[in-house]
Amino acid sequence: MLNDVKVIICGKEYKLRTAETPNYVFALARSLESRINELMNSGSGSSPYTAAIMVALSLLDDLNKSNQKLDNIRTQTKEYVDEAGKSRIERDAAQKEIEVLRSKIVQLENMVKLRQLKDSI
Repeated sequence: MLNDVKVIICGKEYKLRTAETPNYVFALARSLESRINELMNSGSGSSPYTAAIMVALSLLDDLNKSNQKLDNIRTQTKEYVDEAGKSRIERDAAQKEIEVLRSKIVQLENMVKLRQLKDSI
């Protein structure tokens, strides 16, 4: 369901249609206006338009860096999952080998007992 939301940023009204809640959109608008005002009040003499462009560039930079970090985390996670899978396979093979060796030990112990019995007879 789409919500119709009106926000005012730097004195200009914008009508938006969004799936987000109005409160979320209002919070975004307040944050954006705050960042624009911060730039305009920094003494750079920026117009609201210039400040908005600078804020947009900063946000895009943040977004790109976050996406790169997310991609790195996904890659690391995939490597960890692959490594865990290989370790599980190795563990299963080792457990099978342990079972085989245990049965051989039992066989050898039985053979020793049989020889001891034969020798005692």
